[in-house]
Amino acid sequence: MRPPGGEHTVNNHSANRKVLISGASIAGPALAYWLDRYGFDVTVVERASAVRGGGYAIDIRGAAREVVDRMGLLPQLREAHVDTRKLSFVDADGAPIGSVAPETVNGGAAGLDLEVRRGDLASALYAPLRHRVEFLFGDSIATLDDRADRADRVDVTFDSGAHRTFDLVIGTDGLHSNTRGLVFGPEDAFHRYLGHVFAGFTLANDLGLAHEGIIWNTPGRAAVLYAHEPAEHVHGFLVLKREDAPVDAFRDPQAQRELVAAAFPERGWHIPALVNAMREADDLFFDVVSQIHMPTWSRGRVALAGDAAHATSFLSGQGSSVSLVGAYLLAGELAGHTDHAAAFAAYERKARPFVERNQALAASGGTALVPGTQDLLDTRNATLRNPTNPAGAEGRAAHNGVILPDYDHAG
Repeated sequence: MRPPGGEHTVNNHSANRKVLISGASIAGPALAYWLDRYGFDVTVVERASAVRGGGYAIDIRGAAREVVDRMGLLPQLREAHVDTRKLSFVDADGAPIGSVAPETVNGGAAGLDLEVRRGDLASALYAPLRHRVEFLFGDSIATLDDRADRADRVDVTFDSGAHRTFDLVIGTDGLHSNTRGLVFGPEDAFHRYLGHVFAGFTLANDLGLAHEGIIWNTPGRAAVLYAHEPAEHVHGFLVLKREDAPVDAFRDPQAQRELVAAAFPERGWHIPALVNAMREADDLFFDVVSQIHMPTWSRGRVALAGDAAHATSFLSGQGSSVSLVGAYLLAGELAGHTDHAAAFAAYERKARPFVERNQALAASGGTALVPGTQDLLDTRNATLRNPTNPAGAEGRAAHNGVILPDYDHAG
């Protein structure tokens, strides 16, 4: 384990290479950490005014846990671990079906996996960089000029009107990546809708929940209450199966609320409270469950990482973990190659099998959280009532499905 902010390995290939990273959520700061460690001159641009705090919990498993250990962040993230201890499932009437340890359904490793708020992870990644890396908050990339006649640089114009030149640009700006749109074209070509829509929000913790989640199901629908430690509020989720993506609702919060509310007309269990909280929430997050699949993650001097390149969807439970691993591999390959094209190719060659294996987990994740038919729901419930043989082997294999090189000796 190497402490953050200590001596950095400066590679002769990268000593004066200027890199712009677009996005400061998870993949962006992780990539910035490793590039700075290898001697790159790094700038991060982020549309938000600051690193986002709070948020629901995300998991750090398998190879990603090794990445944060190599960053020296493991003790801090252990302190931030929210420690979900059980998931309880109820039927349409609210009657208990069964309770299991989270590892039973997510394929995790008890005692090894980390579960932290997204904001806590983002803050932990940002802290060692704040005085080493340039952050441009409240701004975004407006144009990129990577023409063949300017093969040695990328000219960037920001929304603020500023003009800068960089050797490389890396887009880590999420599922709906602006960088990807500017360089590779419209999202439709790479977006794979997985047939579900969800709304996330916070609501009052009227049940006094702590360190647990409760999932209500009917075929093709799920309502979730999820609590970290004892607190006044919990996270609520309403998820529904839908054949077509509701494109018309993407920019209309009222339409989003009406669409979700109409799918949950029940008066039983806590459905009315969830629907009312969703209608009134000032932190509503609405989106489709989807993935990004691209034939290549780079073009010229621009590359993509994290969800911008290969979103796995929240049904996989692996989005942040895959982003951490991908950032580590991309930085290491850039440090070890004089030619950026060779580095991008090596990064993709090493990361793509791991990414695709984890994207495949979304199929089993969807069956566990939102069984689409009564037969699938009955099968899932039977497994919950007899969880002596949890189906976690596939998940654990995917979480650990890459050998991390030691890039201290790159180049």
